[in-house]
Amino acid sequence: MGFKIKGVSILLAVCLATASFAQDSLKVSGALDDTLTLRQSTVTAKSREQALREGAFAVGALNIRLQASTLQSLTQAIDRTAGIRIREEGGVGSDFDLSINGMSGNSIRYFLDGMPLDAKGTGMTLANLPVNIIDRVEIYKGVIPASFGSDALGGAVNIITNRRARNYLDFSYGIGSFHTHKADFSAQYTGKKTGLVIKPVISANYAKNDYIMRDVKVRNEERTAFVIKDLPRFHDDYLSLFGQLEAGVVDRRWADAFFVSASVSKIDKDIQTGATQDNVIGMAERHTESFNVAARYEKADFLTEGMQLQASVSRTFDHSWTIDTTYRRYYWDGTYIEGSYSEIRHRGKTLRHYRRPLTVVRANLDYRFAQGHDLALNYTLNRVGNRQEDTWDEDFVPTNDVLAKHVVSLSYDQSLLAGRLNNAVFVKDYINHLTVGQDELPSTTGADKVKGSNTQNYLGGGVGSRYLFLEELAVKGSYEHSVRLPISREVLGNGSTVYPNLALKPEISENFNLGLFGTADLGGGHSLSYEVNGFVRLVDNYIRAQMTETESMMQYVNVAAVHIKGVDGEVRYDWAGKLHLAVNASYDDSRDMRKYTQAGDISITYKNRTPNRPWAWYNAEASYTFRNVGLRDSRLRLSCDYQWVHWFYLTWEAFGSASTKSKVPTQHITNASLLYSWHNSRYNVSLECTNLFDALAFDNYRLQKPGRAFFLKFRLFL
Repeated sequence: MGFKIKGVSILLAVCLATASFAQDSLKVSGALDDTLTLRQSTVTAKSREQALREGAFAVGALNIRLQASTLQSLTQAIDRTAGIRIREEGGVGSDFDLSINGMSGNSIRYFLDGMPLDAKGTGMTLANLPVNIIDRVEIYKGVIPASFGSDALGGAVNIITNRRARNYLDFSYGIGSFHTHKADFSAQYTGKKTGLVIKPVISANYAKNDYIMRDVKVRNEERTAFVIKDLPRFHDDYLSLFGQLEAGVVDRRWADAFFVSASVSKIDKDIQTGATQDNVIGMAERHTESFNVAARYEKADFLTEGMQLQASVSRTFDHSWTIDTTYRRYYWDGTYIEGSYSEIRHRGKTLRHYRRPLTVVRANLDYRFAQGHDLALNYTLNRVGNRQEDTWDEDFVPTNDVLAKHVVSLSYDQSLLAGRLNNAVFVKDYINHLTVGQDELPSTTGADKVKGSNTQNYLGGGVGSRYLFLEELAVKGSYEHSVRLPISREVLGNGSTVYPNLALKPEISENFNLGLFGTADLGGGHSLSYEVNGFVRLVDNYIRAQMTETESMMQYVNVAAVHIKGVDGEVRYDWAGKLHLAVNASYDDSRDMRKYTQAGDISITYKNRTPNRPWAWYNAEASYTFRNVGLRDSRLRLSCDYQWVHWFYLTWEAFGSASTKSKVPTQHITNASLLYSWHNSRYNVSLECTNLFDALAFDNYRLQKPGRAFFLKFRLFL
């Protein structure tokens, strides 16, 4: 099955050539310098993405404007960045894991305009956030600025929304394989005289996720033996709804910006498998409802000239519940046998409710006391509750846990030698408070060891520097002694597939980055950019997800010491804004450095690679834009991308023999798309094909991902 569209031969030729070229190359991605030609003179200004890459910290930046006209999620765009790897457990709405330079999962923090993304509700993620409200994405690797007030250990993803000054209306609707539907609406009204700004956002996603599962085991017609078949997934429907209304004023004497907002989100998800696809689930469900109210305030020259205040407060009411009330064992053909335990937890029937109210307070005071010298003070509070009750299990005792984090930081930034030298220094104080009320399964969750209240304090800090020799050559390095406090999902579980671990310890890491980068103007509209970044992460109390295969449940546990080292690089080529080529490659070596067990013996996993995570991969992209095709002021953009991921073991290398150990095989995934825009991009139509060659793809614990799929999207921007 393939494209039957005029011009597809060009697209496929570019795509196949890129896949071949990628076998021996490093990536190219990102935006190049914006160039504006005025008569016979040329004015060149760096894009915001390029300026961010040239800062003191290791950071990637993505312009997301083109993604708004396609059906791609934000995770798909980020997954093609150097040093980044996203692993999804299935189709639309499935859980995913994001890795930055070897650190993954909850070591990464997510922000929306500097505020924690989970303030919009635990169900809101990169996968279902409306793409048409996003301007760009900043990805910090290892060391992150103190202004975030975060305890991120491995890095951070900061999503910057559109801050257009004009009125607009943006609507899109997409449809695709596996009964996928996606609709987004956003708009803005700005009163020129009053400064009043009103911004509504509505988003909806639905997918049945009934893609084919290959080579799964089911019973034969006589139910006397098992046979292998290809069967469509069932009981994997996903629905997400999100709505937000933001209103405020700008450019007033008392405020540069003051906004209040209210948002609501709803997630309904069938649970199809446990941690592995051998545990087939046919009835269990998870639901989430969230409501958020927030306010933000910005003022330059606050109290005195050169001082800027940014402050925000957010309150989220989050309610999720998991229905696990069926004693059945399902097979991939939808048949089942009656059992004696529930589908998810393999215990008694439960209808577990989790209410997790979240309060976030953030304040940043920045003072420029001299040209090129800035001093900033930041405070962040993140407090989440965990009230549990069960409306089915009468023996369950309701609990009320609290996890509160305070992060205070002080930073100093300087720019010297006409901007050639940039330095940043910061210190952080992390305060963690945990109140535990639950005592279910104490031997598993550690409730008997930590019940009650306790408060702990940790110190951290770091430094970053960048020196620009030439536009074609610059060097930068950064270091941070970082502390990462466990999040609620790790400590308190998720109510379905993750057990709590109330005795979990914070991660502590020494993070090092060293990189080279540059941009060369080759003349004739040809530009070439590159970046190479080496990194080392020395982590104590490393937190990783551990699977209990007998129950198909997961729990986050500490590994005494893990050392990670590696390198990533990318090369970007552009010709006259028409042809874009990009190649990147990433390698990280993560090893268990705990030499002795508690009994004093040599650990069998000493110096083993950390399991269930890829350690080498690369991406390649190619796109070409034709102008004024058919209609005036139109553009036709043909593009494709290819990703290769090296195979990796599911468990520790030392367990079992090499011939029998389970592993995730090498992945080869190719995607292709075309985007046609006319009337100065007011009207946009895109056609995409993911997994073009229908490759068998896996991720965590060999969970199968969708095969070939097609998507069509129309977008109207006025």
